Order: sequence, then structure tokens, then C-alpha cells
Amino acid sequence: MLLVIDVGNTETVIGLYSRGEAETSAGPEESVGVGIGTEEDPTAPRGLTHHWRLSTVPTRTPDEHAVLLTQLLDLEGLDIANSVTGIAVSSSVPHVTGELRQMASRWFSRVPCVVLGPGTKSGMPILYDNPKEVGADRVANAVGAFDLYGGPCVVIDLGTATTVEAISAAGEYLGGAIMPGVAISLEALFQHAAALRRVEMVEPRHVIGRSTVESIESGTLYGFAAQVDGLARRFMGELGPSTVVATGGLSSLIAPHSDTIEHVEPWLTLHGLRIVYDRNVPSGSS
Repeated sequence: MLLVIDVGNTETVIGLYSRGEAETSAGPEESVGVGIGTEEDPTAPRGLTHHWRLSTVPTRTPDEHAVLLTQLLDLEGLDIANSVTGIAVSSSVPHVTGELRQMASRWFSRVPCVVLGPGTKSGMPILYDNPKEVGADRVANAVGAFDLYGGPCVVIDLGTATTVEAISAAGEYLGGAIMPGVAISLEALFQHAAALRRVEMVEPRHVIGRSTVESIESGTLYGFAAQVDGLARRFMGELGPSTVVATGGLSSLIAPHSDTIEHVEPWLTLHGLRIVYDRNVPSGSS
């Protein structure tokens, strides 16, 4: 099985992909991420048999990473030594990237490991002024979205930061936009406005809030949905009509209130990582 790890600034998403014949023989109508899941999780794409979402802990050592992964698989009745035949990593936290490299080198030295970064074959031309500046998760999202929906395509990742990526009809990464995410913006609000307190992020009863709590809920939910729509429309002003795909931990919260988001893919980064792994590890090596 392929172990995929996407390290974000706040959360780390881990998944296991089956490498069996049933996965590789699927036709286009059964492509990954198009409404095909498992009995346990209907949103999971084909081949993604297990997934976990954890807090990102920058101080975790390589050995601690190995212990954690061993425990996660053990909970599912899997022996990590016999189950994992390949590893793919994307990371937005440089220190964690190094720790995961060391973990793979020490504990999984017999299996191929691909860490998405400069020099890794993504199969997608990066047209940024400096391609090395594009985060690994942004590349994985772009690769995954183009594989699922073609181009032109706009990918919106609602995580610690909100990022927007533009992919051309020819499958080129054109660039994007980066802005503070929902959680960062709310934390700044609460820190600098003494009279405001933290609230649960739920849909308010009214757009025009009738209490401070409801006003914060409305401003956050509908404000960020409007921000997403505004950027998506401006992107399409340059790209032309495009498929708009959302991912990230807050995508399921914001997407229902967006006019432009057409698809929500919670596991888009993992899907892109799997594709990048396959493009860097010869068939039969894992």
C-alpha cells in the first residue's frame, strides 16, 4: 500500500492507497474522486482505503513519527512493516519535511519514498517566475484537480491559508493567490478586539446578525464565501470559463454558500500526491 502524508501548518492528513489490480484497472468512468468511495467513507476516492487527520506537531522527532504511523495502522489491524510499499510526502513545514525524510530513511529504507519538492517530476509545467517558490501542497492540488477535471481549472484550498491556483487548458500551473485563512483571520480578530469572543463556526439563522455571535458567524461564513467567489470570477476573467474545485479542512463549511465552487474534493492533495509518486517511481517498484 502507498502511504501518503500531507503536512499542513495546522493539520497533517495521512492516507493509505491500495496498490492492487482492482485500482489500476479502473476505467475513466471510475476515475478517482468522482463519487466513488468506500463503505466507511463515501467521499473517499477509489483506492484510498484509510485516512486520518492529525494536528501538525513541528517538534515531533523521526522516531515519534514512526511510532505514530505504526499505531495508526495497528488500530486498523495493519502491520506497517508488511503493509507499506511506498511513501509520498508533501509538506508546508520545512522542519517536518526533514524529520519525515529521516523517518523514511531509517524505518522504511526498503521502500521508495517521494518527497514532493524542487526536482520532483510532477508532470505539470510550473509557470511561476520562480517554480521553487510554489508549495508542494499547491502543486499536488493542481496535479490532482487537472487529473480529475481537466483544464482550465481553479483550485481553492481552504486551510490555514486560503490559496487559489490556476491551471490552464494545457495542464500548466499558471500561478495563484494566497491570503489569510478563516482560522488565522478569526484569531487575529479575537486577539485585537477585546469585546469579541470565540464562536463555533456554524451557519447563522440570519445573514444580518442579531447578536454579536451571529454577526461573527455571518461575517465569517458569508464573507469568506464571497471572497472565494470574487477571486474565482477574477481568475476566470483571465482563464475563461473554468471548473472550480475546493479542498482543505474548511471546504465543506464554505462551499455550500459559494456560487462558483462546483466540486468539493476533501482528499485532493492526497490524490495529487499519489499521481506524483507514480510519475517518479517506476511501475513494479512498489
